[in-house]
Amino acid sequence: MSSALIRPDVRKFLDYLESLNRPKGHEVGAEAARQMMVASRHAFEPPAHEITVVRDIAGPVPLRLYDARDERGPGPLLLFIHGGGWVIGNIETHEPFCIDVAIALDLPVVAVDYRLAPEFPFPAAFEDSIAAARWVASGPQELGRTPAGLFLAGDSAGGNLCAAISAALRDEPATVPILGQWLIYPAADPMVRYPSYDHFCEGHLLTRESMDWFEESYAGPKGDWRYSPLLKGAAGLPPTFVTTAELDPIRDQGRAYAARCAEAGVETIYWEAPGTIHGFLNLRKGIPSGQKDFAKCLSYLKPWAERARDQR
Repeated sequence: MSSALIRPDVRKFLDYLESLNRPKGHEVGAEAARQMMVASRHAFEPPAHEITVVRDIAGPVPLRLYDARDERGPGPLLLFIHGGGWVIGNIETHEPFCIDVAIALDLPVVAVDYRLAPEFPFPAAFEDSIAAARWVASGPQELGRTPAGLFLAGDSAGGNLCAAISAALRDEPATVPILGQWLIYPAADPMVRYPSYDHFCEGHLLTRESMDWFEESYAGPKGDWRYSPLLKGAAGLPPTFVTTAELDPIRDQGRAYAARCAEAGVETIYWEAPGTIHGFLNLRKGIPSGQKDFAKCLSYLKPWAERARDQR
């Protein structure tokens, strides 16, 4: 379904993808789809900027630290959980984004490389991600940083995992507090088929077939809060920033999550990028207008990072 509201560069990007006539991820299987996503990073994401620290860490799962400073005293740290429908994506596919966030917010960023479905279905991704969060929060020597608190961030399926981890650590806290969460076009309420699903599930990058494939591969139980984090309730969650795309089939999941947080008295920011599609923050080379969207997101996040540094 097309939309008259679509941005010109988004329309050009979607037309280009269509012209390639390439197979879809759900048609070629998990391993080939993962290779396609890595290739897409180099085709459609900006090149990774130089940064002082890029270091792999052997934690409970593979982790990678990014930092614009060689050394730091105790302070806030951002844990990033990548998207890809719990099936594709890894540290490499989201590295340019993590580096840009680390530089822009002047925060150490630790990316999590959790196990992927269908080889490792639910709850493997959740278990790996929360183990990583607890381990990083404890400030282990291998990390080389002393967190005074954690921000959680993740896109799409990673946003789903962040929301579930926030709920878990609200009820059973980690060594340091969760300072806030940034959910980027999150699969925040996958139990419900909201109107945006039918409006944008064809012709806007993320399709009905791909979403069905992701959900079937991950096999998250519909009644389990680790898959549908809103089942755990929103009261008492950390400050929450939800970013969505107007032309995204899972847009309304993010809207619903942000509304539930606001109703529960959580400090909540909701921003919807107009005229664009799922994944726009990782497509800033293919969709140049995404650079302004990224800057807009940072304008909301920088005060949180500064506040956290002031309170340490």
